[in-house]
Amino acid sequence: MKTARNIARSLRILASLGLPSEQRNERSALCLLALLNLGRGNSMDQAEAPLIGITPMMEFTLEQYGKKYAPNTRETFRRQTMHQFVEAGLAPLARFDDPLSL
Repeated sequence: MKTARNIARSLRILASLGLPSEQRNERSALCLLALLNLGRGNSMDQAEAPLIGITPMMEFTLEQYGKKYAPNTRETFRRQTMHQFVEAGLAPLARFDDPLSL
């Protein structure tokens, strides 16, 4: 199943990039897939790099992977995943610190 395969590959990528264990979880894997615009029907060679905010990421995880996050978890996405992605060079800073990107 591509859904599980994409999440597993995303987790391996996060580990290979040296992200701490706190960012090697399903939420972070789904964030990486959203950043790459890799839905459940896509393979890694179809990766893109669209600009996407936190709320659209959460919508992507629901639409593409069936994982629903409550609206009040936006700050969890921002503080416990995206800030570390920015530090690792995986995402641009301005997009996730801008309240309008919600």
